[in-house]
Amino acid sequence: MSLSETNAAHDRYAAFRHSSFTRYWLARFFGSFAIQIISVSVGWQIYDLTRDPFDLGLVGLVQFAPSLLLVLVTGAAADRFGRRFIMGLALGAEVICAALLLLLTLTHTFTPLTVFAILAGFGVGRAFLGPASASLVVNLVPTEVFSNAVSWNSSAWQIATIVGPVAGGLLYGLSPAIAYSIATILLAAATICIFSIPKPAQHTLSEKKSLQTLLAGFHYIWKEKVVLGAISLDLFAVLLGGAVALLPVYARDILQLGPWGLGMLRAAPGIGAILTALWLAGHPIRDHAGMIMFLFVALFGLLTIMFGVSNLAWLSIALLAFMGAADMISVYIRETLLQLWTPDHVRGRVNAVNMVFVGASNELGEFRAGIMASLIGTIPAVVFGGVGTIAVAGLWAYWFPQLRKARNLQGRT
Repeated sequence: MSLSETNAAHDRYAAFRHSSFTRYWLARFFGSFAIQIISVSVGWQIYDLTRDPFDLGLVGLVQFAPSLLLVLVTGAAADRFGRRFIMGLALGAEVICAALLLLLTLTHTFTPLTVFAILAGFGVGRAFLGPASASLVVNLVPTEVFSNAVSWNSSAWQIATIVGPVAGGLLYGLSPAIAYSIATILLAAATICIFSIPKPAQHTLSEKKSLQTLLAGFHYIWKEKVVLGAISLDLFAVLLGGAVALLPVYARDILQLGPWGLGMLRAAPGIGAILTALWLAGHPIRDHAGMIMFLFVALFGLLTIMFGVSNLAWLSIALLAFMGAADMISVYIRETLLQLWTPDHVRGRVNAVNMVFVGASNELGEFRAGIMASLIGTIPAVVFGGVGTIAVAGLWAYWFPQLRKARNLQGRT
């Protein structure tokens, strides 16, 4: 490692020494913050109109569906037309959708059908934004500071996830129009930040359009066992270990905390994650990355079991914070390996598949938790999920020795 690489590795703010990444980070933060405001506002407004919890489920479904339906197109677009360009267009589309929600509110024409159509538009924008955004980072910073960039990139989303819902609730309390106005402005600022980035170097897709080209992401993932192991580990660990959907039950019936306590439970994993992301920015993982990842996935499962059986509010909140920290470390390693082990010309298509897997694991994980809780009870459902996560960590460590033996986060080892 050269002297400059050594200094970069020890610099907590190394990624921000590159102005393109700073603009990208601001765009990510503004965009994520705006989406959190919109999610809270739309949820409240839809439920006020219909009083039907099923409609709240549709809010998430109509936004996730485009990622699944367009998976063969979104990644190829990022690889062929440039990630900065696609990311800017996607954010611009979200600006239009946010402005339409504001218009419906101001004209008192806010109806479920029209809102679902606009949310589907958000879903299309997010379907294109995800692969382009995830793939762009590696084109903005040198390889030696990429893990630092991943850590800061995660912090942008985590901060927005923690603060955004609170801000959305306060702004909606003042006026729905104010909430949508602020969200529209933030998305516009994010769009400007992205288009202000000088065109980065990228190996754009030059192959002729064909089914093989569209399926290249799937083919590469299946062939490259490190990438397949990382993506599938995230899918099954989250599918089994997710307990977020059951937090209202813990807040109301088990810990007896009420709405304020539910807010604390929801915020705790994010707080643990962002503190860990900030620590990782100055203390990157230098060796045995694969083994560390598996250990922290197993630790996440163990903490999930402990949370499941806890009936002490302070302990449950602390356990959720530690769960967020453990998850942050495993996500940090997985995302870094995924980007650096994937060739640039196929990175967008691989990330499109990854985004579908992540979305599916979250949605199906909540469904799994809810169904099991209704069949065997809330506490057994959470404990079962924790045990399952530990089992997945052990099985994947055995089935994917290449991933287990991955050493550093500077590229192929």
